[in-house]
Amino acid sequence: MINITTSYFYNFIAVQYEASEVERHEILNQFPPPQLPNSDEFFDIQSATSGDYIKARFLLNDFQVALTKTNKQFLKISFSNNFGSISAKMWDNQGAVDRNVPLLESYSVFDIEGIVDEFNGNKSLTVNVLKPCQDNVNPFSLLPYTQQSIEELTVELFSYLNELQSPFKEICYGAMNRFWDQFRIRPAAKGYHHNYLGGLLKHTIGLMRFARYVLKLEDNPFQAVIKLINVVEKVYKQELWSGFQNDDLKNLVWKDTIDHLYRMLQGMMSYKESNPNYDLIMTSILYHDIGKLMEYDHAGKSFDDFQFLYPTADSSGLQNRKQSGITMDELGVMVGHIPYGVLLLSKIIEAENISVTLEEIHHMTHCILCHHGLPEWGSCVRSPQTLEGYIIHIVDYLDSRYENTEKIK
Repeated sequence: MINITTSYFYNFIAVQYEASEVERHEILNQFPPPQLPNSDEFFDIQSATSGDYIKARFLLNDFQVALTKTNKQFLKISFSNNFGSISAKMWDNQGAVDRNVPLLESYSVFDIEGIVDEFNGNKSLTVNVLKPCQDNVNPFSLLPYTQQSIEELTVELFSYLNELQSPFKEICYGAMNRFWDQFRIRPAAKGYHHNYLGGLLKHTIGLMRFARYVLKLEDNPFQAVIKLINVVEKVYKQELWSGFQNDDLKNLVWKDTIDHLYRMLQGMMSYKESNPNYDLIMTSILYHDIGKLMEYDHAGKSFDDFQFLYPTADSSGLQNRKQSGITMDELGVMVGHIPYGVLLLSKIIEAENISVTLEEIHHMTHCILCHHGLPEWGSCVRSPQTLEGYIIHIVDYLDSRYENTEKIK
């Protein structure tokens, strides 16, 4: 038996779980991590030298037909890969503009051949050959992704799920058995936090780490939350002082958070006679953002989740998607990840024929609906109405902000 011990949240929370070599092998065999790019799939334009001839695969961000000073048209193109954005241009040699505009309008992944240019310290590409890629793509070779070990995150997640009792364990595995291939790669946001491949997995585990601290590592969940707020207060003082010294008070991660946390703690204390259900909270955490499978779109995303929820719907329109970087899904944005989480929870329970009480279903549903805390932040209820509801909001609030303080994602 291997006992894994590390730390989280400014080294305050001990991260502990056990997994034998056999258990580890079984987890990774059943729920394999995604294939990460090899060295041939990396291209960092900042490391290239002006004049280098390159062959690489990029995502198309945007393009436009522009004019030179002599009124000759050319293509001004913005690409990206897992290192960031890349500016490019393509001259109108032998009708290249008219020939390639239809391709740029129809496809989003291209195999490029071109020359590295440099002007005033800024590097770009002059594209000579532009070929649309119609093969299945590995999104990790095209988009930013977590630098933490997805293999270790996978083992940690399922070590926690394996602790759960019936019916919660079955509810969790029902989702992972169906959606693991997409859950392991999906971002948790477009811009604010965990906005990279693997972000949803990492964020979900972050909430579980907080919840385990509150409910397992401390005897009293109210005192545990007070201790977490004390950590935030200490860090915010340091952040504020550093910002003052560096004349940068605009990007303070913990600004305006402490009063909110105390208000949530006060609401949580209204349920001091309640005994929090650990298994119910951990299951709700797994489902709290699972609707982001459908809320976001990007290259390499499949649509099994839509087809699972709506098996009789004509989904042929999904096959013509022009997928590129991380964007809001054109359908998913009309519903949002919170309602989708509830729909998936209900459908999994039904599809797996899991026996669970009506009260437990409503408590989990409530946790999903209230995890944003306030209606103005997207919560579907006015305020949490259970102890578990307050806990899931507090740990989600803490993890989403803590993410922005980590130097290594």
